[in-house]
Amino acid sequence: MKRYDGVFLDFYGTVASGDGGAVEAVCQQVVDDHSLPVSAAKLACRWGDRYFQAIEQMNGHGFRLLGEIERDTLIETIAEYGPVPDVTVYVDRLNAYLAQPPLFEEIHEVFAQLDLPVCIVSNADEYELRTAIAHHSLPLDNIVTSESARSYKPDAAIFTHALNVTGWRPDRVLHVGDSLHSDVSGAHAAGLEAAWVHRVGRIKDIGTGIPDYTWTDLRPLLEL
Repeated sequence: MKRYDGVFLDFYGTVASGDGGAVEAVCQQVVDDHSLPVSAAKLACRWGDRYFQAIEQMNGHGFRLLGEIERDTLIETIAEYGPVPDVTVYVDRLNAYLAQPPLFEEIHEVFAQLDLPVCIVSNADEYELRTAIAHHSLPLDNIVTSESARSYKPDAAIFTHALNVTGWRPDRVLHVGDSLHSDVSGAHAAGLEAAWVHRVGRIKDIGTGIPDYTWTDLRPLLEL
């Protein structure tokens, strides 16, 4: 069995619950507050499409924080259906969720037994991610955010930054995440193996990457 220097681990959707439910709840509040002629589910889908398209264009010199992207893409999405209100309260509500998301039920068990160092590699702003990790008292060796790397997965630069932070060799690192697009394709582009965590009830995945491993939770990490 291959020996790894360590594990790169996505956070939202992999360690902690993703934000799909929170996004739709925010969109329901927007629809109710301003009587928009659209369902919350459709508004959330349109916002999500804009959001993910935007972060693909924000790497390197043109980098912007997720909070800014959330705000601007929500404004653009609401504008399709009516006058645009001040969206601050809605973005703040989403980010409050990101700062205290629920963990998946096996996480403390896995972290307690895992005999490999872990580096979180997440498309996230520093404040929300570090607040979430502190809130759950997770024992993590290193944390790499898109903000610290100025790069969003699947761009290879965030993985290269994490390799520089940890000193691990790319051929001895397994990246684990819930997105075929961001995690699997991004890790492969950086020369890493990738495990896809395909949890029950996950929202659609736009990716076509082929993972080295496919799991339904993080317990298989313990076999490494």
